[in-house]
Amino acid sequence: MADKKTQNPDAVDETELDEEVEDTDVADEEYDDDEDLDEDYDDEEEDVVDEEEDDEDEDEDDAEEGESASHRATIEELLKAGSHFGHLTSRWDPRMKKYIFMDRNNIHIIDLMQTQVLLDKAADAARRFARRGKKILFAGTKKQAQEIVREHAEDAGMPFMVQRWMGGTMTNFQTIRRSIRRMEDIERMEKEGTLDKLKKKEKLMRMREHEKLEATLGGIRNMANLPGAIFIVDVKREHIAVSEARKLGIPIIAMVDTNGDPRNIDYPIPANDDALSSIELVTSTITEAIHEGLQERKAKQNAKQKQQG
Repeated sequence: MADKKTQNPDAVDETELDEEVEDTDVADEEYDDDEDLDEDYDDEEEDVVDEEEDDEDEDEDDAEEGESASHRATIEELLKAGSHFGHLTSRWDPRMKKYIFMDRNNIHIIDLMQTQVLLDKAADAARRFARRGKKILFAGTKKQAQEIVREHAEDAGMPFMVQRWMGGTMTNFQTIRRSIRRMEDIERMEKEGTLDKLKKKEKLMRMREHEKLEATLGGIRNMANLPGAIFIVDVKREHIAVSEARKLGIPIIAMVDTNGDPRNIDYPIPANDDALSSIELVTSTITEAIHEGLQERKAKQNAKQKQQG
């Protein structure tokens, strides 16, 4: 059984152009630990969070932690989504042993009872982060996760990274912000018409530079500060994101398949991270929880305004 998881004088020299645009790439090599990322906090001032209010919310969160009225996803839904299918037994990570129910036809089967409980715990955490005004960065760069992650992040008003994880996105955040400002400068030039005043080659270079920056950093252009948490699809693929989050003490919510390492993940969700249906179910569950947290935050702010008025 195959693994489920695999000759005009004005003309511009395209090769020369590509080489020059490469020089404008954002990532510093010292932050890029993986040669092929496609394969394999907070400034103390949170822009929307009043520290006093945040402390109050954290006290409430501590009191509520672990109190889920009902399961967010049923065992039947998880089964239908194929969330129980792991990788080939030969490709497993032994540190996932406690989450594995059995192996069938050389495929590890994930214990969905644990998945259900841990998904509830992860979703409750996402709700609490959102209620406190924290931004949750969505990260999922594998092909089958990109659109799902993008759509749900946009729906929740959260930042996202889906093309590739750029080394230093969090640990070298100020450099990343400068690159975003560069992207916005090019957009401003285009809007004002100054881009058209440049020589043809220079204009094409700027346009290509913008295209690359938009593809990689467009999803985090409005992320003024480091995120309060990160949601990851596939910890094995996004190991650099995991490493950066751990280094900065940013809580991690993540889908972990049988070939992944659940250590250092604050809220692991053992589940198939390759099947579209499984990624959709888990990501939509986290997104719904974020919406709940945002609604609770808004209701609390409205009540506070009424009380003051």
